[in-house]
Amino acid sequence: MNLFQLRAFDAVAREGSFTRAAARLFISQPAVTGHIKALEEHYQITLLRRTARRVELTEEGTKLAAITRAMFGLAEEAQVMLEANRQLLTGRLEVAADGPHMVMPMLASLRARYPGITVNLRLGNAQETLAALLSEHADVAVLTEVEPRKGLHLQALNESRICALVPDGHPWVQKTKGVQLKELDQVIMVLREPSSITRRTFDEACAQARVNPRVLLELDSREAVTEAVAAELGVGVVSSVEVSHDPRVAAVPIIGEGLVNRHMIGCMERRRDLRLIQAFFGLASVR
Repeated sequence: MNLFQLRAFDAVAREGSFTRAAARLFISQPAVTGHIKALEEHYQITLLRRTARRVELTEEGTKLAAITRAMFGLAEEAQVMLEANRQLLTGRLEVAADGPHMVMPMLASLRARYPGITVNLRLGNAQETLAALLSEHADVAVLTEVEPRKGLHLQALNESRICALVPDGHPWVQKTKGVQLKELDQVIMVLREPSSITRRTFDEACAQARVNPRVLLELDSREAVTEAVAAELGVGVVSSVEVSHDPRVAAVPIIGEGLVNRHMIGCMERRRDLRLIQAFFGLASVR
């Protein structure tokens, strides 16, 4: 069995692209294509479907990818451990986060301390970020409101509070101490989708306080909510760690129960002692 061919296949399966797989392996794209073609021809099997826009795994390819991910994942763990013993002069860290606001300062600190470390950051919603960590597509993750589970190591990072996002000049801007949650009853609002952590926390607090806002729009990004609020379509909600510096809008604290979110960093329990992961966790303790 040719390990070069399997590694080429594994890289394409992970990256979903021959070009990105070649960059990952530091070889040419034709070399990646040749390795996989040779693998398929030798075993008389089709592992990948190539379309004009993407590469998809066949059923057999999916089965093989599960094997190669585990196999080369262990090899990568060995490499990370060995690189760590070189005083973190080099190495690669896969980071996932459910938003950019907390992870970016951490990455800046990591770069300042360990300039030789390469970081690949993937941003997604809360569910995508947790899934990336549990499937080991990420080494570490910055997460919000994650419940403890077997095999997952979590460390507290900080807390944030839900704020009302209003247009500049709105009467609530003058309420420096904040607006009571009950004042949002029957207020027209523009909110993130229900699966958003910020939206979910807000909805649960409203239900507990028997507050019923009138949701005009549901939007799939923080930026869209900011634009809707700036256009005076309604009041939005935003986490205090994600407050926009857009002068067209202002964030006002909401006073009430259940409006706090817990943020943490996590990794798989069996990998927590790797020095590169420990270095990232160490950044949380100095914030």
